[in-house]
Parts: sequence; structure tokens; C-alpha cells
Amino acid sequence: MDFFEVVQSRQSIRAFQDNPIDPAAIQQILDAINRAPSAGNLQGYEVYLVTNRAVIQALARSTGGQDFIAQAPLALVFCAHPARSAQRYRERGTTLYCVQDATIACAYAQLAVTALGLASVWVGAFDEDAVRAALAGWAVIGVGHDLRPVAFLPIGYAAERPERRSRRALAELVHRVE
Repeated sequence: MDFFEVVQSRQSIRAFQDNPIDPAAIQQILDAINRAPSAGNLQGYEVYLVTNRAVIQALARSTGGQDFIAQAPLALVFCAHPARSAQRYRERGTTLYCVQDATIACAYAQLAVTALGLASVWVGAFDEDAVRAALAGWAVIGVGHDLRPVAFLPIGYAAERPERRSRRALAELVHRVE
């Protein structure tokens, strides 16, 4: 797929097949994440690659009802790393740039997932402490680095083809300043 086909094809999928993901595809997604732009090229974020079923189930529980997440064979959790951004950008790096960096990386991952014929959905509604707790037993997270979970992507092969939702008209969305 070319870039514009990827953008047109991407949609939120909330049902996943029980098929493993090829490690080469996972590596391509990770490479895309690593190429994402970031403030000052500091990459003020950390990514947790989760394949452990118990942790994925805990991530699903952290959302208060998005149980479909537990079906995914893989989840990527994107955490802002304020200290990395603060070293150059002080308070603005701590409060904004690291969050922007993490979300840009997540967007790159989501497009890479689509380009590879996989499916995902952006998850931003969750209890941050519950996500930290889910990862704490399996990864070094949080207290020492003050990491903040900002988004995660459950990833897998689609088990649904939902109807496309309408989008805002460009005339409503884009405001020209000439």
C-alpha cells in the first residue's frame, strides 16, 4: 500500500482473531515507532510491547469495559517520559512535549499496523494507575522514571469489518489563514 492508501484504509477495529503476529511484522512496527519525529529528537517516551495474556487482560480491565482488548495477541503501551524531555525543554517538555512525542509514536505505529494488513484501535480511556500496575510486575515502569501511560494499541488480525464512520467536512475542519 502507498501512504495514502494506508491512511484511507486505517480504521478502528475492536475484534481480533486469535492468530499470532509474525515477528518480522512486529519489528517493522517498532522500526516505524523509532522513526517518529519528537521534540529535539529526544524521544521523550517509552514503549512496552506486551504479549503476556495476563497483562493484556489487565490492560483491558484498566479501561472499565473495553473487554475486546483482551482478544488482541499484542498490545503496545506508549508512556510519556517527562524527564527525557525536561532535560532540554524544562516544564514545557515535562507537561507537553513528552506527551506529544508518545502520541506521535503511537500514530506511526498505528499506520505501520495498517500497512502490514493488521488491525488496531487507539485506546486512551483508561486508569493510568491500573496500567502502571499491570506493567509493574513485568517491566520496569513508572516510579523511578515517572512515566505516564498516554495511549495503547491492541494489535492483531481483524475479526470484523465495521462500516466506515463519517468524518467532518474539510470546509468545517480546515480554517484558511491567507
